Amino acid sequence: MMRMEEIKNAVVSLPEDEYRRFRDWFLESDWTHWDKQIQADSDSGKLDFLVKEAMDEKSRGKLRNL
Repeated sequence: MMRMEEIKNAVVSLPEDEYRRFRDWFLESDWTHWDKQIQADSDSGKLDFLVKEAMDEKSRGKLRNL
């Protein structure tokens, strides 16, 4: 846990402009990780149930335009 505390302390002590740059980098990195996980789940078939559910709703005429 020492490493995590060191990272927290380093982030908290950043000047405002560096904090903003770090935050932007971290958010982008997090979204990239999320995108890769969604792609892996899709490729492995874990999300196929969502496609089936949507197609079933479509065949029943229950989809609505957004």
